[in-house]
Amino acid sequence: MSVDSDLGFFVLLVRKGSLSAAAQELNLSPPAVSKRLAKLEDRLGVRLLNRTTRRISLTSEGDAYFQSAEQIMRQIDDLEQRVSHASETPTGLLRVNATFGFGREYVAPVVSEFSHLYPEVEVQLLLTDMPMNMVEEGIDLGIRFGGLPNSRIRARKLQSNRRFLCAAPSYLERHGTPRNLSDLINHNCIILRQGKDVHDVWKLQRGQHSDTVKVHGTLSSNDGEIALHWVLDGHGIMMRSEWDIARHVKKDRLRLVLPQYAHVDADIYAVYPERHNLSAKVRIFIDFLHRNLRKNATGHFA
Repeated sequence: MSVDSDLGFFVLLVRKGSLSAAAQELNLSPPAVSKRLAKLEDRLGVRLLNRTTRRISLTSEGDAYFQSAEQIMRQIDDLEQRVSHASETPTGLLRVNATFGFGREYVAPVVSEFSHLYPEVEVQLLLTDMPMNMVEEGIDLGIRFGGLPNSRIRARKLQSNRRFLCAAPSYLERHGTPRNLSDLINHNCIILRQGKDVHDVWKLQRGQHSDTVKVHGTLSSNDGEIALHWVLDGHGIMMRSEWDIARHVKKDRLRLVLPQYAHVDADIYAVYPERHNLSAKVRIFIDFLHRNLRKNATGHFA
């Protein structure tokens, strides 16, 4: 949205952090910026900013106005992009990064369907254990789970997802079923590794209450598929995404352990480096992936 609007002007002013910096950006004098801010405050009937000669700070009303203004600007930008790019035909190279398990199970079939519909797009699906550096590796689109790495990455939520504790019936028959989180200390837990990180502290949520438990076990791997096979073979308890275990639970190859607990920061996102330069091939593929995941993904737990 243009800074000609009051919303755009105010958001720019807050982001710049001072009247002089905003004046320089707008090619105006600081008194002209101050006058425009005063006019906006008069129209709204509230004080939006506390200001000195060197800095500004938001009032409570100003913070509410800023948060809403940013959201409205994003929505308008998205709308204008959808309208202006509606007639574009996707072409060229599209590089997509995903994890091995999710990439094989869900993304690869979507790429196959997408390629039939848009034969002028050359798709490279790159599966890795760890997310690739999107800028350095020239990745157009990445599939991520959980919290986003930084504010410079743009994202669209593709599907809700949680992680649950699970084990094979054979393991639970031999070792018993945990009744509370502290019981996990006495169980063999299968642990995932990523580089030098060992994910042996499990954060779980029950309603609004969060708990952590440090687990241990005789088996660990940096490959989630290998770890899942060990669970299916009855070696121990694992924390795994519901998209990956729902089909096994339905066939009683796995059972949920303490199902009232879940790791909730595991939603699935499509991420990309830029918002305003989002090409037709990326935008249309994200829409296509979103629709197909909702339609074809294995049903999750209630």
